[in-house]
Amino acid sequence: MELKDTVLGIELGSTRIKAVLVDRNFRPLVSSSFAWENQLVDGVWTYAMDQVYQGLRTCYADLKRQVQQRFGQTIRQVGAIGVSGMMHGYLPFDAQGNQLAQFRTWRNTMTEQAAEELNALFGFNIPQRWSIAHLYQAMLNGEPHVKEISFLTTLAGFLHWKLTGEKRMGVGEASGMFPIGRGSCAYDKEMVHKFDALAAEMGYSWTLEQILPQPVPAGTPAGILTPEGAALLDPSGDLQPGIPLAPCEGDAGTGMTATNAVRLGTGNVSAGTSDFAMLVTDCKMAVHREIDMVTTPAGIPVAMVHCNNCTSDINAWVSLFEEFAEAIGAPQEPGKLYTLLFRKALEGSPDGGGLVSCNFYSGEPVLGLNQGRPLVARSPDSRLNLGNFMRTHLLSALATLKIGLDILTQQEKVELTKLYAHGGFFKTPEVGQRILSAATGTPVAVMETAGEGGPYGMALLCGYLLWHRSGETLEDFLEDKVFSEAEAHTVMAEQREIEGFAAFLARYRQALEIERTAVAVLLD
Repeated sequence: MELKDTVLGIELGSTRIKAVLVDRNFRPLVSSSFAWENQLVDGVWTYAMDQVYQGLRTCYADLKRQVQQRFGQTIRQVGAIGVSGMMHGYLPFDAQGNQLAQFRTWRNTMTEQAAEELNALFGFNIPQRWSIAHLYQAMLNGEPHVKEISFLTTLAGFLHWKLTGEKRMGVGEASGMFPIGRGSCAYDKEMVHKFDALAAEMGYSWTLEQILPQPVPAGTPAGILTPEGAALLDPSGDLQPGIPLAPCEGDAGTGMTATNAVRLGTGNVSAGTSDFAMLVTDCKMAVHREIDMVTTPAGIPVAMVHCNNCTSDINAWVSLFEEFAEAIGAPQEPGKLYTLLFRKALEGSPDGGGLVSCNFYSGEPVLGLNQGRPLVARSPDSRLNLGNFMRTHLLSALATLKIGLDILTQQEKVELTKLYAHGGFFKTPEVGQRILSAATGTPVAVMETAGEGGPYGMALLCGYLLWHRSGETLEDFLEDKVFSEAEAHTVMAEQREIEGFAAFLARYRQALEIERTAVAVLLD
């Protein structure tokens, strides 16, 4: 195997850091992962930065070991490397490169005032999780570190900077920091001017151009691996500097790439700790709090519905069942237990048998919730059995996403004909697909490579950097070279399942009043 004809994609997701090595034919060769979890520290959802380094090195070391074991080669060079991570968030640094505040992730809902004021200033929806909302909230709070900011970035941008020394970023990831101008791959000039004027009035001397990463489209060289970057990734010294890096991206951009959903009219759903739908559309629409306007890695506009909560509550219940199995002397391997319970959900009533759950571990801006309290409720005549219980939690995981998508399809008339899906929610064959199809009323396809997820998408962006023809768009590159013979399994829900989801959603909307009460009375 010629390692210079391979590309390495790395993604720092919400629950796993994962790496995949892909060959010239876009086949995954080896993959590795490192489990981690966010922590609520002093009211802030965050990750410790030493865990970033530990997880990255552990993940890379395992991938390196597998290459040595399978191919008898030590990784010294690859064709290109790319890093991606959880979109959005807040990572500020001073001129000496010192971190000024703890990493504030996408999961935080502490920027409501900032988001509302910026919405009014720009006439553009600024979600609470976006970097600019976190920055402006810190300014409103009078946080002393803000005056010292020299560089503001995301998790992916931070790692790209550490590996290359370059403060560059893929335009898709940048679109979750600050709005991108329509038809461009640069920050919206008018909005930048408005924010800079606001910052100057508040006494800040920096400008956004000085502190934000430079957005660049997919296929643009974004730096090379420095000696320091190579040592960060592989402390053994085997990995050599000089390897080109693709523009870093967020998990939304890599998800679109991994599912071949970057062309106008396509759409995909990623579902794991959070879930989000991405519909690539150039139609102009009204400003909606529930809809984010971002871009593909190539800069094409995307309407995004992002929900903070998806599988965390499911994971908690599976852990409870795992503990019960151990208590009765019949321990179950987690993967098999997930498969068993997900399949059990297909035996439940289409509407969950009258049960309802709210899966909010954290706030949910789509619904105007700044905090969350997971809960399950039922009436005396609800049909409580394992199938209904599990189906209720799967329905709940997609309920908020459905509410956001209805705005796009019913109010803005965005056409939804087929969705591509990836993420842990779809790992058990057919089950998650069937629930999503019931929610949207459309066919849902899962690619054979969907299990590799975001890091595979990042590897494909590395491949596009190296191997695209002059003038060849990302959309054509993926269509013609990567997915032309790819297999996909498509599922369409039955009408009774579509009607069942609608019945559950009506009950879910009513239960939101219970959720709001729970937030008010069940204090941390």
